[in-house]
Amino acid sequence: MTRLPRTLRTLSALSALSAALFVTIGMGSAHAANLGFLNNTPMSFMNQADYTSLQNAVRDAVQHKADGESTTWTNEGSRNGVRIDSTITPSNTRQEGDKTCRDTEVVLNAKGQTMTLHPHFCRKGEGPWVFQKQH
Repeated sequence: MTRLPRTLRTLSALSALSAALFVTIGMGSAHAANLGFLNNTPMSFMNQADYTSLQNAVRDAVQHKADGESTTWTNEGSRNGVRIDSTITPSNTRQEGDKTCRDTEVVLNAKGQTMTLHPHFCRKGEGPWVFQKQH
């Protein structure tokens, strides 16, 4: 089975936010996979500690914040020389069949660049919030 380049795994993870927000993206692999447009985006500066910390912040916001209530995240303490910050805002909580679902906006900032992600989460009853892949 062929393994996807780190950049593609990272994009999938960022889309999935709950699955491994995240595998470190390498600018070299982004270029090699003809995804050079990802160079110098906030996620290109993130290390594994940043991904893990951001994933936890998104999960916490989805679990505890009201629609429209934002929380902030920074990578302070992750031993990354690049400062990265994010605003996380859950919204549009609604019923979809037997599940409760909500949208989330994650705005990442690093080195003057901004990137916005829109993960969608659902849960059954009081179960865990699970990222919903959008096709």
